Amino acid sequence: MAQLNEMWQCQTVNCGYVYDPDRGDRKGKIPKGTAFADLPEDWKCPICGATKKMFRQLGGGGTFEK
Repeated sequence: MAQLNEMWQCQTVNCGYVYDPDRGDRKGKIPKGTAFADLPEDWKCPICGATKKMFRQLGGGGTFEK
């Protein structure tokens, strides 16, 4: 599980969907509390199908890498 300071939101540049670790991704069966960096590499935006590389961090510090 990620540390609290690693729990930032990320937004896709394609459709504007925001991945919120506090909510997870019900459609993708990602539980609440899953940091963006901890999402499976094959996870995609539930709206437009964008890959993780098409997301940008919203606020906070650090990077997506572990």
